[in-house]
Amino acid sequence: MTKIADTILLVEDNPDDAELTKLALARHGLEGQVTHVSDGMQALDYLYRRDAFANRTGADPVLILLDLKMPLLDGIGVLKEVKGSDALRKIPVVVLTSSTEPSDLQRAYEAGTNAYIAKPTEFSQFLGAMKHVCEFWLNINQTAPNKTSLGAKPSGFGELN
Repeated sequence: MTKIADTILLVEDNPDDAELTKLALARHGLEGQVTHVSDGMQALDYLYRRDAFANRTGADPVLILLDLKMPLLDGIGVLKEVKGSDALRKIPVVVLTSSTEPSDLQRAYEAGTNAYIAKPTEFSQFLGAMKHVCEFWLNINQTAPNKTSLGAKPSGFGELN
């Protein structure tokens, strides 16, 4: 289904929800392209290539699917870190959570999420939602290239001599 063979980072602490999400993504041709971590700290370790992921090779993920309610560092904390980082902010982040609380929705958008999806409870609806996520974020959406790939050089603006 996808033109992109890069990784999707799934950040989900519930093993059942993680398996369900991986199964749904596999049904859309993304088997083997999903990296799963179970908390916010592991997500940042993966993204920043540190600790257990210090030797990770390859590009950054093309999409982050992020749960909100997790131990150690919640999804809002991860979202703020990703969107506050020059190196990571262009990675689309889709909050994929069971929460339909308006306050969670508000906090997620204030922290910079690109989309917010409340997990459908019916498997067929969940499959449909994942199909739309894959189609839009991996096939239709155009992401900005990294500055390094454009040949951009530091301008020196703001530096003291």
